[in-house]
Amino acid sequence: MPKPPYFHSNVLNMPGAVYSPFAEKMEGHPGPLFPLHVGDTWLEPSVGTRSEDILAADHPGLHQYCDTRGLPPLVDAVLERSRERSGLSYERSSVLITAGATAGLSCALGSVLAPGEEVLILAPFWPLIRGIVQSWGGHPVEVPFYDRVWDEESAIEAVRALATEKTVALYISSPSNPTGRVLSTEILMALADLAESEDWWLLSDEVYKDFVYSGEHTPVAPLAPTRTLTVDSFSKAYGMAGYRVGTLVGPEEWVSQALKIGTHSFYNAPTSMQWAALEALRGGDGWQAKARAQYKDVSRSAAETLGLPAPDGSTFLFLDVSQSLDERGLTGFLEDCFTDGVLIAPGSSSGAEYGQWVRVCYTVMPPEATLEGIRRLARHVKQEGSGV
Repeated sequence: MPKPPYFHSNVLNMPGAVYSPFAEKMEGHPGPLFPLHVGDTWLEPSVGTRSEDILAADHPGLHQYCDTRGLPPLVDAVLERSRERSGLSYERSSVLITAGATAGLSCALGSVLAPGEEVLILAPFWPLIRGIVQSWGGHPVEVPFYDRVWDEESAIEAVRALATEKTVALYISSPSNPTGRVLSTEILMALADLAESEDWWLLSDEVYKDFVYSGEHTPVAPLAPTRTLTVDSFSKAYGMAGYRVGTLVGPEEWVSQALKIGTHSFYNAPTSMQWAALEALRGGDGWQAKARAQYKDVSRSAAETLGLPAPDGSTFLFLDVSQSLDERGLTGFLEDCFTDGVLIAPGSSSGAEYGQWVRVCYTVMPPEATLEGIRRLARHVKQEGSGV
């Protein structure tokens, strides 16, 4: 253990906030800002699920700790919904309510990952997964995938080529953050079969499963039920990012170990926000349908403006801007966009091979403002049709 003033290499090697270099400049920017780098929604949660709707008079113990597994009625509701979606006979011991999907993924990986072991991460990926692996002393192995793998055979080849005897887990995201791609059932089956044959754990990040605009979402758990842990979040599904409520559902033995880590890190997800999440599960399908329709419309308009194919799902576009860069590289491109009020996430945060790509969220602002930001971005993009 490093002594003062030194810090552990696991932390020193972790990436920081994606947009910290622009934080101070944002405060002094003279014109409107379009924060398309943030993965969030402009929509308010549905009535009945907002923090002001959750009253102590209706919920005894609202301001107290709750069961470390989660609020019992919420655990039961998540269990029922998971059974419906997967067709699997889960029990309560297969469910854990976490302080957001981020904490859930950390608990899941901390349960199976020893220092020096490797996790295969399909790239481009959600930026925080790399740091989560590193925080446990693991090695994130990036597998370029969503922008180049289109069938089962190439999927197996891409993953197997980077696997070693130190590989213990495979991380999958479908619909994908940042590409918006929904993986086919055939590709997911091939990956599940590979995990079975190689004896790997499977982490399936399905936080965008409710926002599919073309094709169908396939849950991974039924394809490899004894080794798949499904990660979900109320942040995306019901517009509750600030509430910090997520879920893990999977094999009882894996969830029980993740529960230990959760107990010794966040103890329980916020009790009041778990009640809000329960209300969302009970009556939030209408909100989802409305959000899905609006997100789809914006995604089509944004993609058309940028000359990209429409995304299958999620809330992002991911585009190659290599032909739009000058001698300053991507940093210069980001600075020019910022001068125009547009903030976008650098692709390098989603994988080492994507240093000339950028990620755009088209749901963080109301459609009119989002599309104005997209139009401003388009002025800086010199090529069309280069994305996922």
